[in-house]
Amino acid sequence: MASLETEAEQEPLLGGRTSGSREWNVIETEEHYKSRWRSIRILYLTMFLSSVGFSIVIMSIWPYLQKIDPTADASFLGWVIASFSIGQMVASPMFGLWSNYRPRKEPLFVSIFISVAANCLYAYVHVPASHNKYYMLVARGLVGFGAGNVAVVRSYIAGATSLQERTSAMANTSACQALGFILGPVFQTCFALIGEKGVTWDAVDLQINMYTAPVLLGACLGVLNIILILTILREHRVDDSGRQCKSINFEEANTDEVQIPQGNIDQVAVVATNILFFVVLFIFALFETIVTPLTMDMYAWTREQAVLYGGIILAALGIEAVLIFMGVKLLSKKIGERAVLLGGLTIVWVGFFILLPWGNQFPKIQWEDLHNNSIPSATFGEIIINFWKSSREDHYEEPTGCPVEQAWCLYTPVIHLAQFLTSALLVGIGYPACNVMSYTLYSKILGPKPQGVYMGWLTASGSGARILGPVFISQVYTYWGPRWAFSLVCGIVILTITLLGAVYKRLIAFSVRHGRIQESAS
Repeated sequence: MASLETEAEQEPLLGGRTSGSREWNVIETEEHYKSRWRSIRILYLTMFLSSVGFSIVIMSIWPYLQKIDPTADASFLGWVIASFSIGQMVASPMFGLWSNYRPRKEPLFVSIFISVAANCLYAYVHVPASHNKYYMLVARGLVGFGAGNVAVVRSYIAGATSLQERTSAMANTSACQALGFILGPVFQTCFALIGEKGVTWDAVDLQINMYTAPVLLGACLGVLNIILILTILREHRVDDSGRQCKSINFEEANTDEVQIPQGNIDQVAVVATNILFFVVLFIFALFETIVTPLTMDMYAWTREQAVLYGGIILAALGIEAVLIFMGVKLLSKKIGERAVLLGGLTIVWVGFFILLPWGNQFPKIQWEDLHNNSIPSATFGEIIINFWKSSREDHYEEPTGCPVEQAWCLYTPVIHLAQFLTSALLVGIGYPACNVMSYTLYSKILGPKPQGVYMGWLTASGSGARILGPVFISQVYTYWGPRWAFSLVCGIVILTITLLGAVYKRLIAFSVRHGRIQESAS
C-alpha cells in the first residue's frame, strides 16, 4: 500500500509564494515529511478495514440469522443490512465534530474499539435464549457506527496534504476503500471452508465457524489498527501550499508554524457538493441492487446463475474502479477535478441511457404462479435469501424468465446482454471518477480549516444514498419496469449535471477563492 502515494510524495513539498502574501514559507523537515505520510498510510489501512467490516459478512448474514433465530424474516434481514449505513450516517457528524476540537487519535480509537466490540457481539449473538435477531441488529448497527470514522480519516488526510498532494491522496483513500469492498466477500468465501459447525471454545462459549470467523478476523485487525494508530499516527496539518499550520489537534506547539488562513467557506459550493456526492452514491447503490433481478428477468437466469454471474460482474467493476482511481490522479492534473467530475457524470448518463429497452424482442415470460423471488427488497434481503436457498435446496428445474405478475414484462422489449455489459463498463468508469473528484473538490473548497463536521455530513449523505438507492429502484422497477426506472435515473443525472454547471465556477479551492494561490487547472 505504501507504493500508492509514491507519486504524491515526489511532488514539491511547498507551493510557490503568493505575490502580495504576508505569510512566509516554512521548510518541512524530512522527519516531519516522513511522519506525515506514515500517518496518512495508517489511515489508508483504517479506510480499508472499515469497508471490509461491511462486506465481509454480507452474504452470510441471512443463513446465520436463520440459524440463531428462526423467527427472523426477509423484512428483518433488510433492517439488519441497512443498520450498518444507518449507524454510519448517525456517527459520522459526531466523530467529525469531535475531531475538530481534539486530537484525531481519540475519535479513531473510540470508533475502532466500538467496531471491535460489535464484531465480538456478532460472534456471540447465538448465546442469548431469545431475541437473538435483535442482538444481531444491534451488532451490525454498532459496526456501522464505528465506521463513522471515515469522516475523521478523510478530514485528516485533507488537512495533512497540500493542494498538489490532495487529489492523489484522496484517490488512494478511495482505492483502499474499494479494495476492502472487493476483498471482504473473498475472505468470507475462504472461511466457508470451516463449515457451519466449525469448532467450539467451551471455556468462553465461543463458536468459530463460517459465520463467526470473519468477524473475529475483523476484530483482530481492528486491535492491530488501534495499536498502529496509538504508536505511529501523529497530528499533522498543512495549508494549501504545504506549510505547517497550528491547530487544536496538534499535541505540541511549534513557533515555526503559520496560522490558519482566515476567510469564509463558500456554503453554496459545500451544499452543492453534498448533493452531487449523494447522487453519485445513490446511482451506484441502485445499480448494484438491480443487477441480480434484471439479469434474472431479462436473460432467464436461475437464482444461482444470477448471483454467480452478477458477483463476477460486480467484482470486475471493483477492479475497474481501483484502476480508475489511479488514473484520475493523472487526468485531473491535466484538465482539473471539475472537468473530470463532469466527464464522469456524462459517462454515467450514457451508461444508463444504453440500458433503455428497445426493439421488438421480448423477454421470456415466467407463467408459473409462484412468488417472484427476482424482485429486490428495499435492502436486497430477498436477493441474499435466494442465493442461500438455491445452494441448500435440492436441484430442480426452477421457473425462469420475467414473471407475468410484473405486467410490464408483456410489452417491454428485452435489454440485450451486450447493452447490459456495456452499461456496466461505463458505470464502472464514471462512478469512481465522480466519487474521488467529489471528495477532492469538497476538501479543497473547505480549505485548511478543520473539516471534521463537514466530512461527517458528506459521509452521512453517502450513507443515506446507500439506503435510499435500493428502495427507489426496487419500487420503480417492480411496478413500472426498466424503461421507467432507467429513464428516471437518466433524468436525475441530467439534473445533477445541470447543478454542476450552475456551480461550476464556485467549485474552487479555498486558497484560490481568496486569492492566495493561483488555480493550476480549469
